[in-house]
Amino acid sequence: MSRHQDSSQMKQLLQPDDNTESSATETHERERDHDTRGGSSSSSSCADAVSRGQTERDESPRTQRGDGTSSCCPLEDLKRLPECTNRLGPLTFSRTHTVLIDVDAFSHGPGLLPMEGKDNWSSKFVKMPCSPSSFMTVQTGIFKQATKMRRWEVISKHLSRLAKKESVTVDDVEEAILKYNPKYKGQWSFDALSTFVKCIPKAENYFSTLFPKIAELALKLPECVKKAIPLLQNGQPAIITLSQAQIACLLANAFFCTFPHRNTTAANAEYGNCPTINFTSLFQNWSDRKKEKLRAIMHYFKVATDEIAKLNGLVTFERRCLRDTDASNWRSCEETLNKLHVTSHGAIETEGIGLLQVDFASSRIGGGVLGNGLVQEEILFLINPELIVARLFTEKLKDDECLIITGSQQFSCYSGFRDNFEWAGPHEDHLQRDEWARRQRQILAIDALHFKHRREQYNVRKVTRELNKAYCGFKGHGNNEPDIATGKWGCGAFNGDPQLKAVIQLMAAAKAKRGLAFFTFKDEHLKQGLQQIHHLLVTGGTTVGKLYELLEDFCQVQHTSSGSHGDLFEFIRNRIRSSRSQL
Repeated sequence: MSRHQDSSQMKQLLQPDDNTESSATETHERERDHDTRGGSSSSSSCADAVSRGQTERDESPRTQRGDGTSSCCPLEDLKRLPECTNRLGPLTFSRTHTVLIDVDAFSHGPGLLPMEGKDNWSSKFVKMPCSPSSFMTVQTGIFKQATKMRRWEVISKHLSRLAKKESVTVDDVEEAILKYNPKYKGQWSFDALSTFVKCIPKAENYFSTLFPKIAELALKLPECVKKAIPLLQNGQPAIITLSQAQIACLLANAFFCTFPHRNTTAANAEYGNCPTINFTSLFQNWSDRKKEKLRAIMHYFKVATDEIAKLNGLVTFERRCLRDTDASNWRSCEETLNKLHVTSHGAIETEGIGLLQVDFASSRIGGGVLGNGLVQEEILFLINPELIVARLFTEKLKDDECLIITGSQQFSCYSGFRDNFEWAGPHEDHLQRDEWARRQRQILAIDALHFKHRREQYNVRKVTRELNKAYCGFKGHGNNEPDIATGKWGCGAFNGDPQLKAVIQLMAAAKAKRGLAFFTFKDEHLKQGLQQIHHLLVTGGTTVGKLYELLEDFCQVQHTSSGSHGDLFEFIRNRIRSSRSQL
């Protein structure tokens, strides 16, 4: 047959959900609410990790090695941080690596001092609230005369008032925010924040004394971040490394909505290609989801303000782009499949610790974390709130791009998913740090295509896009990097075929020469099918190129058949057996 010529889990909460912002965000969030695929109605908290890990250890040798019908490996056979880490060498900055701390002080002493630098008020950099180029018009005097003032003067005035109080109400917070965002008076609502504070029991309700501390933290911005923060722009591989304390200060400013030019993502807006960063959407439209989100966020700020000295590590955000020389000619790939561990138990963020953990991301990093979204990516960002700062400087990902975040700290446990999600208390993160004082946690954000109709994905160009996207993230930059923890990427609300997405990720991992831990999250049928097809492909020495040809054929069959999409694993099995019988 001729081939088509188109060239958590956080719990394993498996939804990718490409949240766009504004009205598009709400549309996608409503679509995701009807997703019944990866999310669980059962709980997945830090307390469950031990028992899930034991289940995993019990399962691996028996089902993945002992019966002789599987080529899969136990989870412990995969390479993890820190034992497989390449030596980093001294922390240095370069044309493509912006470091916001003083690298000399870091190399010769224990302190993390901010790097000296200059403000850069341009569209290629984050326009900072404390920039001397940021002005606003205020009404002053008896006659309310319009006066131009530096915006930070206005922000400082009102946040200083809050910081000096022993107790601050939500009305105080709202009043301060609207003083330096006057155009949004009557548009922004704070009903979710207000209802949240009222409904939390007194024993847990520390928020009136926390608000002044967050204000005080936000006011430290000019002394905490002294160097301009570049945007991680489309088509430009680049890295930003900053301290946890700097992240906390930036997020405190996001909480108080101080960032200028960042309150709209309209297509013609200056930062329309970036996600939102100010917390306005989190503070409005009360729901039980917002309640649990705010519990996680407030806990982060409680730790950040009470124990700022303990936030003494660094976090790196790296935008990677697949160069033309890297983009694989998949039809000619001679690699064979690498190690695979597949299980219906466990979660990426627990059993996958030390592996490169896949975030089933939105092309706008963080998806609906500040809105109503509450699936895999959003939950990941809520229990690791330092990830949220990526929204400040990361432009929307293109088809050949990914974001890798190294060093983020987990602050919270959780249970449930979507409407059943609950903040389940503090998490003590004991992961070791690398030479650059980063936690040994690496998260890969890759966004899958959203198919309105399931049949749309059976197209070679779209399959190739997904292969390139996964390979962009999986491709290593050294010879001793961790293997990958992933799952049903792009399935659920995005209508991805779990079998097709699994094969795509197997192929990308093989090309990248990395092993794969695949969490199906209680999908026993997919687990068994993936084990069997992997065994067939490995024992037959099937190359990635041959698999690509089979996908081409499968896509063509889907567009010539009447209605039925068939079963990819069965299709591959029949084709391979048929070709063997002809030998």
